[in-house]
Amino acid sequence: MTHLRPRDLAFLVLINLIWGFNLIASKVGVTHFPPIFFTALRFSILGAVLLPFLRWHPGRMQQLLIASALSGGLQYAVLFMGMRLTKGVGSVAIANQLGVPFTTLMSVMFLGEVIHWRRGLGIALAFLGVAIIAFQPSLLDSRAGLALVVASALIGSAGVVAVKAMGTSLKPFELQAWFAISGLPLLFALSAWLEDGQLASLASAVPVEWGALLFTALASSLVAHSGYYWLVHRYPVTSVSPLTTLSPIFGVTFGVVIFHDELTPRILWGGLATLVGVTIIALRERRFVDTGS
Repeated sequence: MTHLRPRDLAFLVLINLIWGFNLIASKVGVTHFPPIFFTALRFSILGAVLLPFLRWHPGRMQQLLIASALSGGLQYAVLFMGMRLTKGVGSVAIANQLGVPFTTLMSVMFLGEVIHWRRGLGIALAFLGVAIIAFQPSLLDSRAGLALVVASALIGSAGVVAVKAMGTSLKPFELQAWFAISGLPLLFALSAWLEDGQLASLASAVPVEWGALLFTALASSLVAHSGYYWLVHRYPVTSVSPLTTLSPIFGVTFGVVIFHDELTPRILWGGLATLVGVTIIALRERRFVDTGS
């Protein structure tokens, strides 16, 4: 099938809605919990739920563990540190979309794929959009955070390419389980080294903050990511991936409504350029690209 059935289309819109609201939940979480510790808690919950789906792959475990650590714990630890340093969620939602052009460029470098002029144009537009946003005066104090968000997209893209290079078709729940479990030792070690106040944040957390943590683990990772992987196994990537540009639109909207983010012309024009670029890349992409958060 090349065209999404109405039920699957509605499910994909719901996935994007979850991803968009996940930025709000994550912002609430990292404002209270230390960001690396928050990531470790998120993946502890997800790993506990998906533990029965873990399978050992002889001869491939080193590569799988590296790919999973990049796509899982390390990527999100850097993302959440960036979110904590960034004022709003709109710029984070848009900058996070750079995972698509990063993955495309790495596929060329390491997997021998070829970029034609249309995808080259899409890559240029995506980076131009984020550059427009980064150089607006209201984000002068948030550039370090935005740089970390871009770095997280780069790390996650490296993980996606590593999974591609394995040539294995892991089931969605198994993939999510390895993403969660493989990063836990590194996350807890980094949190112990770089952060403090972990136990105090647990003791003082209120229901809203616990709800934010559960939403990121269960709604975003378990439901939305696994659902997206399921859809790309049923349909061509070119039918599914372009619609993931709805998630930053939802994220920006939620940021304006809930956090009263300032929607400046630079964010609008930069966001438009990035989303057009990502859509062009996705329409030309024939293989799996994870654009979620």
